[in-house]
Amino acid sequence: MKLLAKFNLILGVVLGAGLAVAAAVSHQFLQNDAREEVLRQARLMIQAMQAARDYTSKEIKPLLVTQAEHQRSFLPQTVPAFAATENFAQLRGSYPDYAYKEAVLNPTNPRDRAVDWEADVINEFRGHPGGPSERVGERDTPAGPSLFLARPIQAKPPCLECHSEPHAAPAAMIRRYGPNNGFGWQLNEIVGAQIVSVPMALPVRMANQAFQTLVISLAAVFLASLILLDLLLLFAVVRPLRRLSTMADQISVGQMDVPELPAGGSDEIAVLAGSFNRMRRSLDRALKMLGS
Repeated sequence: MKLLAKFNLILGVVLGAGLAVAAAVSHQFLQNDAREEVLRQARLMIQAMQAARDYTSKEIKPLLVTQAEHQRSFLPQTVPAFAATENFAQLRGSYPDYAYKEAVLNPTNPRDRAVDWEADVINEFRGHPGGPSERVGERDTPAGPSLFLARPIQAKPPCLECHSEPHAAPAAMIRRYGPNNGFGWQLNEIVGAQIVSVPMALPVRMANQAFQTLVISLAAVFLASLILLDLLLLFAVVRPLRRLSTMADQISVGQMDVPELPAGGSDEIAVLAGSFNRMRRSLDRALKMLGS
């Protein structure tokens, strides 16, 4: 095996092992980073929905209440939770993988009723009222693992106007939803949770795409570096050694008139060339002395 091939084999094994280690480490890092990126987007969505709730409560509801009273009807657009849910429905056009729900244990609107796992999240918040203000978790679904971010919903004075007792609620709301659901809330009681869910396939897909790009980039850098090192090795090592080998072959068959090798510099190749030149001169003198 030639020197350049041996060098490529050794360098390929060493850099290949380094590339494999870097790939393994970066894959786990990219998985964690993609998960955090999904959670950052989920937090931003919850903040946006909270802003929609506040805007509806402070700006929209005062404008529509008079109209609702005049028409003796109930307008769900005055409910902050309804506004947030409808806003997110529009947002899903750009983020189809995300789902948002204002899950409540005892809601007025049946669509907001918490299912089993949502009720568990809410009850965990209720059991630790002074605990963390959000919870991140994973759960199994028929479509695969899902990641969720939840924040508690507390009953505040605007909510209690409609959810304290049936007789205190607007008559139009009672006609629409009945007197049996969505009542009995207490001040500052945790009654539900804002929950953003996303399939784990999304961060996995994001991580795999980033990992693929990283591996291709590293492989391209590895190949370019190997080609550059081959060129440098060819001109700095292989060609001088090849000239030295050719000269030795010529001398071995009695061709003593070959020119000397260039021996400028102080590296090992130059030292070897200088030593070989001295050996050739000594051999030439010895052969002349024997001939005379």
